[in-house]
Amino acid sequence: MLFAVDDLKKHFPLKTQGIIRRAADPVKAVDGISFALHEGETLGIVGESGCGKSTAGRTLLQLMPPTAGRITYRGEDITGAKGSRLRGLRTQMQMIFQDPYGSLNPRHTIGTIVGAPFAIQGIKPPGGVKKTVEGLLERVGLNPEHYNRYPHEFSGGQRQRIGVARAIALQPRIIVADEPVSALDVSIQAQVVNLLEDLQDEFKLTYVFVAHDLSVVRHIADRVAVMYLGKIMEIAGRDELYEAPQHPYTQALLSAVPIPDPRKEDRKERILLTGDLPSPINPPSGCVFHTRCPKLRTELSESQGARCRGEVPLQRETVPGHEVACHFPTLPTAG
Repeated sequence: MLFAVDDLKKHFPLKTQGIIRRAADPVKAVDGISFALHEGETLGIVGESGCGKSTAGRTLLQLMPPTAGRITYRGEDITGAKGSRLRGLRTQMQMIFQDPYGSLNPRHTIGTIVGAPFAIQGIKPPGGVKKTVEGLLERVGLNPEHYNRYPHEFSGGQRQRIGVARAIALQPRIIVADEPVSALDVSIQAQVVNLLEDLQDEFKLTYVFVAHDLSVVRHIADRVAVMYLGKIMEIAGRDELYEAPQHPYTQALLSAVPIPDPRKEDRKERILLTGDLPSPINPPSGCVFHTRCPKLRTELSESQGARCRGEVPLQRETVPGHEVACHFPTLPTAG
């Protein structure tokens, strides 16, 4: 096991408006997630907007300090690491940001941006920083002669490649990719995803791939974690989760994935979720999904529904390698 989080939480404090300001209930963006990450694998984190997946990715790398929980790397507790210790960990863990426009300083040249990790860490690579940066640019599909150009001279896809070059500069072990292709044209998305896969094979990288596009995640991920309102609802191997989802929320998400040619493939009935996503300031009691759960409305008895509304389901393994936070998951049938 390379990396693990246990009951990780990230809450954002709020204050009430008015003359007398009192502390209000916090925004529970990430509210107790747990998973392990194995070397060389890609874990996809999916969910609808506002579920906390991007905040989770940033908290994993402690770009945001966690409110509670434990983060371990190679068996060492790194929760709350600061100063030189955290700076040292940055050589092992990097991030690719969602916005290829906002994540690059417009005042700096590409050479300065990609070379920044070496300057910050005080590392002098063999052959010099410029030669190394030019090699990185070439490796991600850019012209090394663009070393002295500025971000505004590049397209969105090229800028994201610059971000990838910066992330791999120090040859980290873990990269958190926060929706790295969501802002790109569909034709460019495939190129960037293929680049990430090639780099993973070449440098033995481990990815946490945050996305809302389930088709992209199915292509790149080995395992998938489904988040809803700051919690992990289900986590399993990619093929098992897509073919036999056990949580009602996962089933609803997958029913909405477009099929290229519905005439050639079996189309499962679309599951529509009623109501809006509850507020992370005041999440529902019991199972946070119970207010929108189609299974609770149509299949469960009154006593079963009362359990969903009053008791928080624990993340448990239903079959080997498949964990679900649901009192009444859809278990695979024998045979």
